[in-house]
Amino acid sequence: MTLTDPRITPARPDLAADFLAGTVAATRYVKARERRIVAASAPLRREPRPDAPLDTEALAGEAVRVFEEEEGWAWAQLAGDGYVGYLPVSTLGAIEPAPTHRVAVLRTFVYPGPSIKLPPVGALSLMAGVAVTGFEGDFARLADSSAIFARHLAFIGPPLADDFVTIAERFVGVPYLWGGKTSLGIDCSGLVQLALSAAAVEAPRDSDLQERALGSPLPITEEFTGLRRGDLVFWKGHVGIMVDSANLLHANGHHMATVIEPLAVATARIEAAGAGPVTSIKRL
Repeated sequence: MTLTDPRITPARPDLAADFLAGTVAATRYVKARERRIVAASAPLRREPRPDAPLDTEALAGEAVRVFEEEEGWAWAQLAGDGYVGYLPVSTLGAIEPAPTHRVAVLRTFVYPGPSIKLPPVGALSLMAGVAVTGFEGDFARLADSSAIFARHLAFIGPPLADDFVTIAERFVGVPYLWGGKTSLGIDCSGLVQLALSAAAVEAPRDSDLQERALGSPLPITEEFTGLRRGDLVFWKGHVGIMVDSANLLHANGHHMATVIEPLAVATARIEAAGAGPVTSIKRL
């Protein structure tokens, strides 16, 4: 990572974060306002328009630093991984109350009250954060008076699993979505980041940043020998997770889904498609 990487540096020619004054050039510098994602998920886009490329998604409960709001878009930085881009203002709310719990299953419904017979008012994906104010029977009441099945939640802090691969395996069959980070759609690096986060391991958002930051390098052998569960396999612009010594779990555009397949099959196909060979293998 570098300070000037626009993905993680809140700086434009006309505006930058106040803490960058003297480091990057900008017309003016502003102090961020702390906000929080109140939608189930929020698209963070490269430009302030709905058809701009999706760079990543922020989940409910995530803290956000907002530097500018204009015409329905907030130029902001995600507090968790530092990603910078444009979020719809409608997805943002007050920084308080802070989440007390997070969703511990792939997806769960949000109800207007503590009953499975009520029509759901929404749904939240794995790792979304919620502020629980109390419990009624099998349900947790949230700060906005809605309710979620309590056994689908876990306290924020302890890991959901020690083995992050078990988290990633839950996403098998989930559609591939460039920039996605939810159970409705996810990309290769989003899967790695989300699964590691559930195991209390911080990771950057994009595969090139992950390749630099995560783990220790392993030798790349012709037959990919010596690999084990949890090893990360990187290509230029792609990453996958080994589920055992021979099989790779990854969200990918060939299947347009999250799949498990032999590493040998994946490497041959990816290289034949012109994406190049494996660039590194990392062990956490």
